[in-house]
Amino acid sequence: MSTKTTIAVLDKQSGNAKLSSHDRQHRVRLADATVFFDGRIYSPALGASGVEIIAKKLQQADHLEASETFLKEVEGDFSFIIAEPERITAGRDPVGVQPLYYGENRTVAALASNRKALWKLGIAEAQSFPPGHLAFVSREGFRFKPVKTLVYSEPKPVTMEKAAETLQEMLEQSVRRRVLGTKEVAVAFSGGLDSSVVAFLAKKCRVNVQLIHVSLENQPETEAAMEAAEKLDLPLQVHLFKESDVEAVLPKVVDLIEAPDPIKASIGVPFYWTAEKTAEAGFKVLLAGQGADELFGGYQRYVNEYLSHGTEKVRKTMFDDVVRLHESNIERDMKICSFHDVELRLPFGSYQIAEFAMALPVELKIEKRADTLRKLVLRKVAENMGLPASITAKPKKAVQYSTGINNALKKIAKKQKTTVADYVNKLFLGQMTEK
Repeated sequence: MSTKTTIAVLDKQSGNAKLSSHDRQHRVRLADATVFFDGRIYSPALGASGVEIIAKKLQQADHLEASETFLKEVEGDFSFIIAEPERITAGRDPVGVQPLYYGENRTVAALASNRKALWKLGIAEAQSFPPGHLAFVSREGFRFKPVKTLVYSEPKPVTMEKAAETLQEMLEQSVRRRVLGTKEVAVAFSGGLDSSVVAFLAKKCRVNVQLIHVSLENQPETEAAMEAAEKLDLPLQVHLFKESDVEAVLPKVVDLIEAPDPIKASIGVPFYWTAEKTAEAGFKVLLAGQGADELFGGYQRYVNEYLSHGTEKVRKTMFDDVVRLHESNIERDMKICSFHDVELRLPFGSYQIAEFAMALPVELKIEKRADTLRKLVLRKVAENMGLPASITAKPKKAVQYSTGINNALKKIAKKQKTTVADYVNKLFLGQMTEK
């Protein structure tokens, strides 16, 4: 995975297109184009790299046709850019796991692996590239074509037993593909349902699994994580931090996530520590449970909406959240891991699993009562796999609360006589001014 910036720029006046990247492993020159691929392919594996596979397709067919075929047929976390003399073609995986941004002004149209590269070109509105789309860039700007995207549809009738059986098979395949070729992986571990399922399935693939737990001192979730690790019979590293550590790392986190968003920052801080400790322990691959809450109804707000507005409204909200998952969560964590030279792989970030989850009836995810546990079908999977009730029946608690980060940020902001939102925004604006 590349930790360097990749940028493709098309000059609107001359039509010249240029692709720049320091990562030569993921770049190949063809007779009439330069191709850059960032990410990883899980299927078909075939032993070839992503850039080799797409380059071969480009040599066998028209570039636009080959790009569309690649996006339709390949499962993975990736983006690609094809720069020709007067045209750029780009694509992104259907879930949007691999970060890619685009924007334009009066003089240029450009794509880049981070927003800062576009800001430096004077492109103020650096937008997230839509997952599962192709972009065609010319002097006229951007034209997008949906190729492999999630579609909102009516739920398909299915029993809890059958849904859990199918989901377990999909998760086993997803984890197996994401650990293929590795001897060891780290798992971002809270001791909750999502990370426990990921850890259990990784262990089942017979790779060495190291659990990484981070938190502020004296948080009850740490004890729960230790108990869960013991039940899973997996080694656990526990790293505890102080409020001063939050204050010290926050500016870097805000810089990496490229947004003045207090919620993203509060989640980004513990994930920064997780990626840092993963790298320090010598692990190159980190598995995490991101996406499970959006796919299977893990948030209390879904229950509240179900109770107040009914089935159709909450289904649409869940669908919209999954479609926006790349912007709300994944890009933040991918950029943090990339900074630490750690490859983040997300078993729940599978297009097949997302399609399946979106077709499930709401009642297989949450019950229409205020105290429902949520993520019911995923809990059923965990039960069927033999995980203990201390894990399968453990209520969901957001990471920024369970780690104590949220309260720490409030205290830090209060010392500065401001709100958390204003404090994070001030850090962001300060970094923008410096750059």
